[in-house]
Amino acid sequence: MHQLTGIVSDRGSKYAVSGGPATSREEVDAFLKELKQAKKFAKATHNTWAVLLPDGTPLKGDDGEAGAGMVIVRMLERAKLTGQIIVVTRWYGGKHLGGDRFRHVQTCVDAWLAEFAG
Repeated sequence: MHQLTGIVSDRGSKYAVSGGPATSREEVDAFLKELKQAKKFAKATHNTWAVLLPDGTPLKGDDGEAGAGMVIVRMLERAKLTGQIIVVTRWYGGKHLGGDRFRHVQTCVDAWLAEFAG
């Protein structure tokens, strides 16, 4: 599992991004379970995730951050990255971010792709 923390901080909300191999729904579930074994991630407001399975099938979970999973799917498709789950974690800071939250998801995914997929 590769993680980057402290990627974005905006109006009290903080973001991190994690990722690693996942080639099936079972591996996705195992990855999310492992991530949430860390109390800090288990207590996060949102753990939004997506993966493109090796056959190109997208799987995603918004975890209450409506639309954010699809943002990650589109970025994985553009990067042509299959078999890797990316999870963007948000700790809500008390102020709504509106559309900025999607930019923050993109920033986190970009950072992960640059660090671990390049």
